[in-house]
Amino acid sequence: MTTVALPSVTGAAEPRARFRHLVAAEWIKLWSLRSTYWVLAVGALAVTGINVNSALSNLSWLSRQDPAVPAGQGPEFDTLSSAFVDPAWQILMVVAGSVGALTVFGEYTSGLIRTTFTAVPDRRAVMLAKAVVMTVVMSALGTIVSVASFGVTQAILREHGGLSIGDPGALRAVVASALLVPLSALVGMAVGALVRHATGSIVTSLVTLILVPAFLQGDTYRWVKELGNTMPVTAWNALIENPSMGFPQGRYPASVTEAWIVFAAWPVAAVAVMVAAVHRRDL
Repeated sequence: MTTVALPSVTGAAEPRARFRHLVAAEWIKLWSLRSTYWVLAVGALAVTGINVNSALSNLSWLSRQDPAVPAGQGPEFDTLSSAFVDPAWQILMVVAGSVGALTVFGEYTSGLIRTTFTAVPDRRAVMLAKAVVMTVVMSALGTIVSVASFGVTQAILREHGGLSIGDPGALRAVVASALLVPLSALVGMAVGALVRHATGSIVTSLVTLILVPAFLQGDTYRWVKELGNTMPVTAWNALIENPSMGFPQGRYPASVTEAWIVFAAWPVAAVAVMVAAVHRRDL
């Protein structure tokens, strides 16, 4: 008689969590925070509201212009700028960066990160799952705000040269503005992984995304301007310019190609920094 040895049940290894399971877990974590809902909602409404208010103000100003002035001889006005007001989108960058940082430093400050890495020792996979969830959520948010801002503001200004999505530069501006939001969130996540402190992470995100580019705006020295061109908000400004207006760009402007390279490089670098920081540092 042949004896068949049965495998030991007690020594069976726990099944490894698949990446989709990690993504699902991170999705639940993000939306389990009450602040996620109102921060994103308030941020979206505030940015859209500022842009709409800009369009209404410009409409009032344009309506007061002398109707006797022939078309093309009055003051030049870029209707696209009403949809993408700098301060409004900088606010959204800070909101996205702060939420991104919160998803990382929040687990460190609460101690949940130890439980997470005990259940899933593969730290890199966990952080990549966080990045995927954040990219999806913030891309959706950016798309909603960008499309809404463009559509409403151009409808308001339709009698004064309001643009359609097919006009030169319009689609590029909408896409760039939508992508600026997940980019900022991923930068915030990288900062959160490095700093691991609430106030420090939010302040560092603000400095990185907004203040440093402001200090690099001068064109007295070419190296300063070129360095400034590598910052996300500067690249975004290059991508939302209306090519039909022909406004002077100053010295050493960033090209559209360079701006898209910046948009591609920052998220990749942010994810790499975040994964490396969490993988190599102790809890």
